[in-house]
This record gives sequence, structure tokens and C-alpha cells, in this order.
Amino acid sequence: MSALDPRTPVLVGVGTAEGDHEGVELMAQALAAAAVDAGSSTLLGAVDRIAVPQGTWSYPDPARLLGARIGAPGATTCLAQIGISQQTLVNEALRAITAGHCDVAVVAGGEARARARRAEVAGTVATETAQPGAVPDLVMNREDDFMARPEINAGLTQPVLQYALIENALGAAEGVGIDEHRASIARLWERFNIVARSNPDAAFPTARSAAELATASAENRPLAFPYNKWHASQWTVDQAAALVMCSVEAARAHHVPLDRWLFPLVGIDASHAVSLSRRRDLHRWPSMAVLAEAAAGRTGRPLDEIEHIELYSCFPSAVRVQQRELGVPLDGTPTITGGMAFAGGPFNNFVYQATAAMAHLLRREPSAQGLVSTVCGLLTKPGLAVWSATPDGRPPLLGDLATEASAATERVEVVDEHHGPARVATATVGYAGLVPARSFVLADTGPGHRCVASSDSPDVAEAVVSGDLIGTVVSVAGTEVRL
Repeated sequence: MSALDPRTPVLVGVGTAEGDHEGVELMAQALAAAAVDAGSSTLLGAVDRIAVPQGTWSYPDPARLLGARIGAPGATTCLAQIGISQQTLVNEALRAITAGHCDVAVVAGGEARARARRAEVAGTVATETAQPGAVPDLVMNREDDFMARPEINAGLTQPVLQYALIENALGAAEGVGIDEHRASIARLWERFNIVARSNPDAAFPTARSAAELATASAENRPLAFPYNKWHASQWTVDQAAALVMCSVEAARAHHVPLDRWLFPLVGIDASHAVSLSRRRDLHRWPSMAVLAEAAAGRTGRPLDEIEHIELYSCFPSAVRVQQRELGVPLDGTPTITGGMAFAGGPFNNFVYQATAAMAHLLRREPSAQGLVSTVCGLLTKPGLAVWSATPDGRPPLLGDLATEASAATERVEVVDEHHGPARVATATVGYAGLVPARSFVLADTGPGHRCVASSDSPDVAEAVVSGDLIGTVVSVAGTEVRL
């Protein structure tokens, strides 16, 4: 440790919070817990950078509220808009520390959706701290649209619909029957559920079998074939997390014990974005494969040898595609928390919950490494971090691999309308209660060209759920699909 460069960034404090409080209060509680975790009474007063990803709350500058709460009112504040990867905020903090632009940085996020829901049921409105006229020092805006205009025109705007399209494209690409496909999803999610049962911070640790998860019911209502309620991230939670990072020099100055230090070996992302319908291979995520290769090159080991893994788990297809792109076992259980369906999936904040859990685990196993991945959008912008309690004597790999990700992603042209035959590349159906309603199709109209279509026909919905539609030729009239 004595040979470390003073500007080496380290994660020294992690904290989480839950309970019936507004979002910024939960973040403040998580930050206070992170300070206790770091074992320093002076560290928070030295914070000079605070970044928060946009949530479902209305604070214009939540980082300013946090700075006032911790005695660091002069800290630079940053708000990252929806569409900025959660890992990007961590990477930017690590880069700023390394470059000497800041000494102690905080990344925090939190949600109080359950509190808002309780107020709604009671016929009231959950209050939030007002910030009239507040403006962040820095705002991180996304540059690319996550959805192509034809997707929006067809009503294909709900994330569950797009992830279901990815899921069904994956099943078709691997040639498994619809029954085995659904069973494999359920088995994976059952393994996640088993992990959540032993996680004391899990919001929904109730035991759920693979058979229960796979079966649509009033309690497990269908969302978009083949997904039911408990396949999806559960956003209605009151959860927050905070990470405190600093330079080695600052950690020493504030007397942070060495057994608190965690070293980022890898902190990378790819800001390159291509909407789903424009991707040639709908079941793949080449951008994550680019990050996987870079991470393996930095750590000097295949990612399947990393001891602890938490893959972002908003929907099963996110995990299943990542398993294939990262080269980790398909029959494994890549979570230490239980995932977003069972541990809880606070909107735009789960990565920090997972990183906090990973920090506690790695401190108990100093020789181990831990990987935490990030999904931003609709398998749009990936992020990946590898942490260890033991430094390896090399600077962390930090960067935005957007150029490499763009080069690796093959595209097709998506038309606003199509008239004529088209071969179905993937399909799903949304539900009204327990009844199939509107079907959605991505179909190839010719080499390098694709259309987005939908239908209210029960016959089309039946073809989707029976697994008979993908790969067949249908007729498209504008944006309506017909058998």
C-alpha cells in the first residue's frame, strides 16, 4: 500500500437506506451510513463532488441538498439525465480523482416510489423538499435517442415490450422450443430468487419456484410474452445507496482504515447508442462484448473466473444476453443480491445498491474480484466495473469505448412504413389484464431493411404465444401486420 500513487482512486465507504422517507432523505441516510462504513469522521466534510442520477422525483439539484446535509455546501453538484449509464457517474468520479480535479467524490441515488404509491392509495400526495431556482453545476445529457421513430409510432415504447422482443429473438436464434425457452427463463429467475431469500436487504425475498414464476396468474400477471410480473424489475420500493470515493492521499489524510479500501481495476462504459429495431442481430449486444474483452485484458483473466458477479437484471433477457456476451456460465447464478425483481430495483439506482453489496463481500475476501455490470436503456449503453480489496500495482482501466462499440454493432435501415411481405425477426404480445391484446413485430423486408408493425388480431397474438410466428413471412400494410 505504501507504494501506491497518491492519486490512485479508492472506494472507501458504501451505504444503503430504506424506509418511509422521501428520496433525498433516503440518499442522505445512505450517505451517512457510507461515512460510518468508511470509519472517518472528517471525510464527508471534505467532499468536493456529488453526482446523482435522475430519478422519478422532482428535485432539480438533489446533490446540492446532500452537500448541505453533510457539511460540504461548496461541493460541485452533478445531475445525470435519464439515458446516462449509472456506471458513467462512477467512472467520471474515478477519473476526476485520478486527474486531481477532486479529492473526495460521492455518487448517490435513491427512490421513494413505494412511499408515493402509499400516498396515492391514501388519496394524498407524497411531499418532497422544495428547491426553487436550484441549478446543478453540471448536467450530463444523453445525446442519442433510445428508440427509433418507427418504434414510437407503433406504440413500442414500454421497456418490457422491447426486452420481451429481445428475449424471443434469443430463443429463436438458439433454436429452443417455446416450452423449454420459458422453462430456462424460470429456472434462472428461481436461482436469483434463492439468492434474494438470504439477502437481508431484499425488498421481495418471498420464495418463488420456477413453476410459479413461469405461470401467469392474477398475482403474477402477464406483461409481455413471455414475461410476467415477477420477471420484471420491481421499481415500487423505497431504497437508496451512496458510494464515497477518494484518492489514496485523501484516504490517508482522513484516517480511513486500510481494510475499508476497495480498488477499481476496471471502470468502463460505451455511450454509443443504437435503437433495438436498427440492430441487425436482435439477440446480441456487441457493445457489452467490447467491454468484456477490454475488462479481461485489464484483469488478465477470463471474466468467468471472476469470483463474484452481479449482472444488471431488469428483465431476464438482459441477464441472458450478458451471460453470452461476457462468456460467463449460462447455468450460473450471476447475482449476489438476488436481482432487481427480488432485491428491489430502484429506478436508475440499482448499480449502487449492487456495488455496496459487492464492497461488503470483497472486504471479507481480499484476494477476490467482483464484477458489477450496468444496463442503460434497452440493452443500449453498457457499463462494467471490476473491484478488488487488493491492488495489483497498475492504474485502473477507465474509459468510454463508444468508438469500438459502434464499430462492432451491425445495423439495418428501419422504414417508417412497409407494404408487402416481410419475415418476422421477433415478436411479442402485450396484455390487458390476463388477456393477450396488442402484438408487436420486427420484420425484415429485405437485405439490410426492417419494419416495425403491430396488430390487434387474436390470431396474431395466438401465433406469438405458440412460438409459430418468428421466422415466418407475414403481410404488412403500413404499420399493421397480417397473417
